[in-house]
Amino acid sequence: MFKTILFPVDQSREAREAAETVVNLVKTYSSRLVLLSVVEKPSTEEVPSQPGVMASPEAVAKLLQGAQTLFADKGIEADIIEREGMPSFTICDVADEINADLIVMGCRGLGLTSEGASESVTNRVINLSPCPVLIIP
Repeated sequence: MFKTILFPVDQSREAREAAETVVNLVKTYSSRLVLLSVVEKPSTEEVPSQPGVMASPEAVAKLLQGAQTLFADKGIEADIIEREGMPSFTICDVADEINADLIVMGCRGLGLTSEGASESVTNRVINLSPCPVLIIP
């Protein structure tokens, strides 16, 4: 049913908590797991609005390696993808590129904007995704 699962990760608690559900899904459906993290590039005059926003390629690489190790410890081989761009659009673009059957996300990551939940990365992904999206509260 879910041949390829895309799991976008950031440094949020919600992403870490969603990992257990991803483990269960991948094992249940013998799915291919793809981990994605997006480096957000602020505009030249803009300072990152939140501490911990994934703005450093080094931080993203370290995060992805840690996530890959976490899944390897559970017996799951995971591919990793690092991209640069706006998280919501990039997540949907990657889902389309890899023919993902499911995107699994925590309900609140580091991309929650000051405008609130209607402009959150999660909400945008739900509206733009080329495949089903499972949100883990």
